[in-house]
Amino acid sequence: MAGCHDINGEEKVPGKQNTILLMGNPNVGKSVFFSDMTGIQVVSSNYAGTTVTYTEGTVKLGDESYTLIDVPGTYSLEATSDAEAVAISFLNSNPVAVICVLDATNLERNIKLGLELQKYNVPIVYALNLLDVAKRHGFEINTGLLSIELGAPVIPTVAVKGEGIDELKNELKNILKRPGRGCSECSSCPGCKGSELDAWERAKEIADRVRIRVEGELSFLDRLGRNMVKPWPGFPIAFLVILLSLGVIVGGGKVLSEIILLPLVENALVPFFRNLFSSFIPEGMFLNILIGEYGIFVISFEWIITLIFPYVFLFYVVFSFLEDSGVLPRLSVLFDNLMRRMGVQGGSMITILMGYGCAVPAIIGSRVATTKKERLIISAVVCFAVPCISQTGALISLFAGFSPLLLVLMFLLSFVIMIIVSNVLSRVLKGKVDPLVIEIPNLLMPNASAYGKKLMLRMKNFLVEAELPMLLSVVIAALLKETGLLDYIAVYLEPVISGWLGLPKEAVIALILGIVRREMAVAPLLEIEGLTALQAFVGGTVALLYLPCLSVFGILSKEFSPKVALAIAGSTVLTALTVAGLINQVAHLFM
Repeated sequence: MAGCHDINGEEKVPGKQNTILLMGNPNVGKSVFFSDMTGIQVVSSNYAGTTVTYTEGTVKLGDESYTLIDVPGTYSLEATSDAEAVAISFLNSNPVAVICVLDATNLERNIKLGLELQKYNVPIVYALNLLDVAKRHGFEINTGLLSIELGAPVIPTVAVKGEGIDELKNELKNILKRPGRGCSECSSCPGCKGSELDAWERAKEIADRVRIRVEGELSFLDRLGRNMVKPWPGFPIAFLVILLSLGVIVGGGKVLSEIILLPLVENALVPFFRNLFSSFIPEGMFLNILIGEYGIFVISFEWIITLIFPYVFLFYVVFSFLEDSGVLPRLSVLFDNLMRRMGVQGGSMITILMGYGCAVPAIIGSRVATTKKERLIISAVVCFAVPCISQTGALISLFAGFSPLLLVLMFLLSFVIMIIVSNVLSRVLKGKVDPLVIEIPNLLMPNASAYGKKLMLRMKNFLVEAELPMLLSVVIAALLKETGLLDYIAVYLEPVISGWLGLPKEAVIALILGIVRREMAVAPLLEIEGLTALQAFVGGTVALLYLPCLSVFGILSKEFSPKVALAIAGSTVLTALTVAGLINQVAHLFM
């Protein structure tokens, strides 16, 4: 990495010109800068050939428009991880400028990355963020001296309050007007002085010069953040956070579903389409496929809009808040000992929690694990025992007509299966699990604009990725019902469905649709009249442990291998039928 790197344009971002890169360590507030500087239309993409995600939008500087890319957070540019390799590829894609966000509370580490960026022949503006938090911690930063030391503009900012954003954009306009600096002319820049000082030593030297000790007073959030990683009062706070989160998702979801969306569907949408199609389509199979018992324009609204969407939306509302506020890393530290007993380290808790939203990003997110063994354990646990939020919403609706105890028992069963699977795999799989190494960011109230944009992107991605498979499931259900194939298949599976599991023969459709989408293994059970509490719980157990849906199978094949995907799929099916059947048979012994 010694010396400057000439930009030769290789590995360009396809079709992108006038690109500005937003770079920095993880958890320095880059997303807030991105949100404030770009418009509403933003795009989240995977970098070609990787599963590393980045976000891009448009920023207006004077009369010119530029593409602003929020590069994945990285601590260095040594290409030792996928995120670092992607960051280097972006730097080699002919950007016109770089905004490097520095965390004033972790100055040495951030300056080190800032120095490494200078080895690329790209104009840089530094945004020194979290100055208010640094002051509360007892430090002030001489930004003028830091600018001299770095040989580039340094703009003081408090991004969550919008302070310094306009100044940053103005400075960015100024450096874009200046003629480009060639490699031969930058031998004096701090990042290119050769090897007389190690990058860490140089960063520490600069930090010591510009940092001034002052009297500080920790805020309530600072004190709360420190207490949340201690057993007391950390555990009571953690359980309170979990209970409040569940209350918002479950309680809020029921309110949205039953009070707002269900009346809308039953009294407006479904009657509208029934009247519309009945007016010009004669009675028969085709009309029934559209508006019959399993009609596409009936159950697509009932299942997707009323049973699934409210819980998905509120899950991402809560998860994004916990993520942006800095609560999740604290939970990881607090529960590290418990996670160790499951064969993984505490940081994997965040990845597993992602699985309660959707298994696909959780499996991709397992890349943060430092060993393949831990990645496999996380992915298997998510597939075996973690219901996605769509599935959870369907389970809540399924158990709503019975005791709330069924939902509690279902999550206890999920937790037991999770422990069993993780412990078995930790003993069977070769390799090790490294100790927990995780950065704990400052505890902050999320920036409203950045939070809203992240929530919008996640819901957009959910609708894009999940809507088509769910609609496909609805079409399959309608065709199976109206063509009589459902009854035909039910005859052959009756020994398993009715004999072993004790479910009505109509439940066979849940096993078929569950292959396409996980929540569709639950939704058909809601249409079965006279379902008992035991049958609901058995059906819910099958759905919980059943075969991962097609998208999950695909990502397992991509991240590991088709062999691993088949092994997990086969194991989940066997586990689902065995555990659910045993629950049914044992329950009948005491009835």
